Amino acid sequence: MVAALAIAITGSAATSAHAEPSKSELTKKIDKASDQLEDVVESYNKMRISLKQTKAEEKKLAESLAPAKAALEAAGTQMDSIAASAYMTGHVGTMNVVLEGADNLMDRMSILEQISRSRGRDIAEYRATTENFAERQAALKATQAKQTAEVKELDGRKKKIEGDLKKLYAMRTAAYGSPTEAGSKYTGNIPSIAGSAGKAVTFAYNAIGLPYKYGSGGPNSYDCSGLTSAAWNAAGKSLPHNAAAQYSATTRISRSDLKPGDLVFYRSNGHVALYVGGGQIIDASRAGQPVKKRTIDIMTPNGYGRVS
Repeated sequence: MVAALAIAITGSAATSAHAEPSKSELTKKIDKASDQLEDVVESYNKMRISLKQTKAEEKKLAESLAPAKAALEAAGTQMDSIAASAYMTGHVGTMNVVLEGADNLMDRMSILEQISRSRGRDIAEYRATTENFAERQAALKATQAKQTAEVKELDGRKKKIEGDLKKLYAMRTAAYGSPTEAGSKYTGNIPSIAGSAGKAVTFAYNAIGLPYKYGSGGPNSYDCSGLTSAAWNAAGKSLPHNAAAQYSATTRISRSDLKPGDLVFYRSNGHVALYVGGGQIIDASRAGQPVKKRTIDIMTPNGYGRVS
C-alpha cells in the first residue's frame, strides 16, 4: 500500500513537472520574446544606418583628397616645364629662364619666384591634407570595424530570439491552434486630413491588414518604424527606418497637442506608431499580428513627435 502510494505521488509529480504551459503562459512568453526581438531589430536598424553613414563619410573623405593632389601635380608639371626650358636654353646655372610673355629678366625671375612659392604652398597644403586624411581615414575605419562587429552581434541575438519564438509558436500551435491573426484590408472611411499629415494617415489606413515582418519597410509587409517611415515618405518627408532615430528626428510635443500624423513612441523608443486621431493609432506591432488600428494606450507612451 505504501509502495503503491509512493508510486502514485512520484507519477503525479513527474506529470506536473512535464505539464505543458497554459495558453496564457505561452502568450506571455511570446509577447515578451516579441518585444525583445523588436528592441533588438530596432537597434539593428539603427546600427545599419550608422554604418551606412560611416561608409559614406569614408568615400567623401577619399574624394576630398583629389583636389589637393591635382593642385600639387599641376604645380609640379609647371616647375618641370620651367626647368626644362631653362636647360634647353642653356641658362640653368643662373636660372635666367626664358618665359613666354615676360618682357625682361626681372619679370621672368618674378614669375619664377611666384610659381615656386605657389608650388611650396601646394606642397604644404597637400602634406597637411594627406596627414589629416590619414588620421581621419584611420578613425573612420576603426568606427566601421566597431559598427560591423555590433551589427554582427545584433544579428546573432536577433536569430537566437527568432529561434526561441519559432519554438514558442510551434508549442502554442500544437496545443491551441495557430497564434497568428489573419489580416484584412480596411474598408471603413478614411478621415480627410489636410496637408502632408493627411497623406501619411491615408497611407497607414491602406496598410491595415498587411503582415508584420522584422526589418521590413514595405510595400507588402512592415515593422513598426518601417510603417511610419513609409507613411511619411508617401507624404514627401524622409524618416530613418528606426524608432529611436525617428524620435530624434521629430519635434517633441505633449499628448494634448497630438494631431493625426504625429508619432507615438513606446517602450523607451523601442516601438513607434502613427497617431490617426480620436485616441487611436495605426501600427505594425509584432510577428503574427497584422498592421491594425487600435487604442493609443496599448501600453504607456514614453513620448510624442511631430514631423516637420
